[in-house]
Amino acid sequence: MIVGDLLRLEDLNLGLAWGTPDLLERRVTGVTSTDLQDPARYLQPGELVLSGLMWWRPEADTTGPVGAADAALRFATSLRSAGVAALLAGEGTHGKVPHSLVDACRTHDIPLLAVPTGTSFRAVTDRIYLRLWGDLNGGSPQVAGLPEGIRKELAGMLEAGTPLDQVLARAVTRLGLPRCSVRSAGGRLIAGSEPDADGTADPSDAPDGTSRSVLIGEPGDSPFEGWYLSPGNSPMLHGLAELLAPLAARDRAQDSERRGAAAGLFDLLACTTVTADEADLADALDACGLPPGVPLTTVTARIDRAPAAWAVDALAEALHAGGAVFAVGVDERGDATALTAGAPGYLRAVLPALQTRLGISQVLRIGVGPGARPTLPALRASLVGARYALAAADPFADAAEVDSLARLLAGIPPEVTAAFQQRLLAPLVVHDEENSVSLLGTLGTFLDHDCSWSRTAKALHIHVNTVHYRIRRIEELTGRDLARLVDQADLRAALLCPPRP
Repeated sequence: MIVGDLLRLEDLNLGLAWGTPDLLERRVTGVTSTDLQDPARYLQPGELVLSGLMWWRPEADTTGPVGAADAALRFATSLRSAGVAALLAGEGTHGKVPHSLVDACRTHDIPLLAVPTGTSFRAVTDRIYLRLWGDLNGGSPQVAGLPEGIRKELAGMLEAGTPLDQVLARAVTRLGLPRCSVRSAGGRLIAGSEPDADGTADPSDAPDGTSRSVLIGEPGDSPFEGWYLSPGNSPMLHGLAELLAPLAARDRAQDSERRGAAAGLFDLLACTTVTADEADLADALDACGLPPGVPLTTVTARIDRAPAAWAVDALAEALHAGGAVFAVGVDERGDATALTAGAPGYLRAVLPALQTRLGISQVLRIGVGPGARPTLPALRASLVGARYALAAADPFADAAEVDSLARLLAGIPPEVTAAFQQRLLAPLVVHDEENSVSLLGTLGTFLDHDCSWSRTAKALHIHVNTVHYRIRRIEELTGRDLARLVDQADLRAALLCPPRP
């Protein structure tokens, strides 16, 4: 399918706002709907981009052409950087496609098509994927060993929207294949040809990165992205995988759209300098598919030495395990962040399986914030808690489980704790470097034994008078009085501060 084919679909009534004949020959790989002004991170090369232009302001185009041109150029620049095939701009919100956007698309050689008010984005998306399936169905009479009649039958089921598990079951029956399943790269079951009594496919069919699994469509950018057909011990499964490629591409496009909506939600939670009311939050939650009025939990994730997009994919895989509705994307700090309607206590259990997809130095860490009512102040507070837990995650931490001074300190930025530790204990460190007697060790033992002189002496195998001498020396060097509870707490906190990485 090429971009120009869209103009020949009479039921959509799409119009050409700008585009040269050679640009209309671009190949199309899929479609993504977004209203972010900078959506490049959610787009794939060759995709069509559907946008309702919610970021554009009509008054700017008439009274402030420079500002409007800047906004349109920023949007078009983002599309070009992602290598999209074309832009489809909806006219339902603002009417005719803005002149500034036409100019920006001309600057970046991006074909621009107008979607009239009477045509829904869903209709456009479905029509495009039907055409992609049609291209595949009208290709070679035999793809990777699939007989033509069976191929057409399965393609017809997909075009009709038949559930994937039924398509797999028909493929198994018609092709004489063993039971098979479609799974995500992280091992999550998407559909199975022959479910077990508990409704799940055989877990031994999970993708393993070997010939037992056949990639469906294009490979993902992270170890947690992509669909796999397994077990891949039949040559005809390669043909079946190719037949399912448009379905996998559509799922990826829908996933990208959902993450774009989630990014808008997290931008709303992060923005405290402009006026935002609960109606704005309700709209953002609805755009993410989150149920209204239900308590939500914030979850954040990060993978050491890996892009944020990997953490987003891993977090989505982890949340799928709970079966609850969630929205996941990248927040303004660059961390993977999610809001979920379920209690995510199960995340700790699924971490080891996800970690196996990563390298030794790439540690997946997850932080969970407290549950919150769906209001701006409550969700912002939950997000702060999740970020605090993430800082302490090794590899999992729940802000609701912080129940000790050591765990509390673990979430404080290391630059802060290192400075605090240096301020209180530096004189003792210098002393220990110059002497054979460790005052730091004595202090730790003294506090561990509730400041008991006799028990400290017994633990260190020294005379109690020696303990008195050392404690007086510690007090002289630190300026603290270990008879006072507040000074004991300060020095204990300094000892518990995690070492600076």
